Amino acid sequence: MKSKIFIFSVIFAFVSSVVFAQSERPDARKLWAQKNYKEAIRVCEEELVSNPKNLDSYVVLCWSLVGNKQYMEAEARAIEGRKLNAYDIRLIEILGEAKYYLGKNNEALSMFQKYIENSNETAARLGTCYYFMGEIYIRQKKYEHADMAFTAAVHYEPTYSANWWTRLGYAREMTNDWKNAISAYDGALALNSSHYDAKQGKQRCQSHL
Repeated sequence: MKSKIFIFSVIFAFVSSVVFAQSERPDARKLWAQKNYKEAIRVCEEELVSNPKNLDSYVVLCWSLVGNKQYMEAEARAIEGRKLNAYDIRLIEILGEAKYYLGKNNEALSMFQKYIENSNETAARLGTCYYFMGEIYIRQKKYEHADMAFTAAVHYEPTYSANWWTRLGYAREMTNDWKNAISAYDGALALNSSHYDAKQGKQRCQSHL
């Protein structure tokens, strides 16, 4: 009887220590949200050592690596994470971002398109995907494509960023669509009345009317 009590006590102590350790472990997602990227990366790496199949740890790790501008590492770890689940849209989107920052434009476009195809209208990063697609089309001088992408971006997140509206204005300006470019620049100025690029863009377009 005493031996059983002893074994139970040992097991209870072990389980309690594990639960306590887990409760004491920093929340990597909160660290990422606070832009404490280095610490979030450290916590995620520790989580993956103890549980290599923790998909959430891969996701937050990749978010944090991109936030810390470690784009090559983010690309590699996102690819690694997708071996667990190739259809996880969070990893698909962040892989697109990593490839965007690495200048892999076509590969990034493919990832963003895949995210859109596998998401619904309320997906958290839908506007962001369209924004990055617009930037890629700007790089490629496909301004009409950029117009469509930025238009979708501000449709999904109309009050998110004056920069997005400014880039929409620029894409339209590059196709000589002066009136609609001014409308987009006005959208930027409604969010930030002192936005320099939006003010300059609007003045350029007005000079053509």
